[in-house]
Amino acid sequence: MKTLPLSKAFTLIEPGPVILVTTNDGQKDNIMTITWTMVLDFSASFALTTGPWNHSYAALMETKECVISLPTVDQIDTAVGIGTCSGSDTDKFEKFGLTRVKAKHVRAPLIKECLANIECRVIDTVDRYNIVILEGVAAYVDASRKEKRTIHAVGDGTFVVDGRRFDRKKMMRSKLPSGI
Repeated sequence: MKTLPLSKAFTLIEPGPVILVTTNDGQKDNIMTITWTMVLDFSASFALTTGPWNHSYAALMETKECVISLPTVDQIDTAVGIGTCSGSDTDKFEKFGLTRVKAKHVRAPLIKECLANIECRVIDTVDRYNIVILEGVAAYVDASRKEKRTIHAVGDGTFVVDGRRFDRKKMMRSKLPSGI
């Protein structure tokens, strides 16, 4: 095996998919790209990393709500583009041709062009690691969308894409917690 610099070890253990997070500060909608996410358990609890360096962070901390939108591989340039400009001087919905959809439980909008959207509320933060813990309050998926493969950031400016799915539900059934 070849030695990998320890500073690059994080690129070996890739987190959840790239997400777009919408916020509304009471006056303006914004979108930020987040590349570090994780599911916390077998419910609608999620964690993401963000902080004051993101323009949307202030709205997220003030309103304690957002929408997680799940882009697919055909939207990789949009997701990267959103992450490389600031909502302080850019209407990202307009710049990237995205459609706002009114959410039912939060002020932040859903993104029509995304595969899925989850309305969320902030339930905790872990300041030491800039982690925001979210609880989903409603979820939507566009099952008619042809492209369903999600994007995963490796962490060094490269991405991988979900591939084929393998069904092992029957094999795992006796091992899963009840209700799944």
